[in-house]
Amino acid sequence: MIRVQKEDFDLTAEYHKLIKKGESGAIVTFVGLVRDFNKGRVNESMLLQHYPGMTEKVLKKIEQEARQRWRLLETTIIHRVGELLSGDQIVLVGVSSKHRSDAFSAAQFIMDILKSEAPFWKKEGEHWVEAKSSDDKAAARWL
Repeated sequence: MIRVQKEDFDLTAEYHKLIKKGESGAIVTFVGLVRDFNKGRVNESMLLQHYPGMTEKVLKKIEQEARQRWRLLETTIIHRVGELLSGDQIVLVGVSSKHRSDAFSAAQFIMDILKSEAPFWKKEGEHWVEAKSSDDKAAARWL
């Protein structure tokens, strides 16, 4: 399941959607938060923009790639957009599988590739946030 939305998400509710009764042996979730600092600057809020239609297409491609690489039962990718405050939830990646190694690997893959390929733009205060080389390096290990 892929969602790009302004509204917050309920981690507990999303966790329960990942469970396939009688099949799930592992569920891995990652929640990213808006940090209150970046490069030594205090950050009270962030504006997150995206390319509607294209964003969902890229996220779906990432999800499909994860499903081809690992045996997954359920997947969830939720990414928020709009004005977010320090401490707000910004992204959820969740996967369920029969085995923990598939779940851990798939969740990390999805997040690493999302950070480098999904068309999102962040503005903190008056500053646009540039892509990080560390994100590109994290994604490169999967390619």
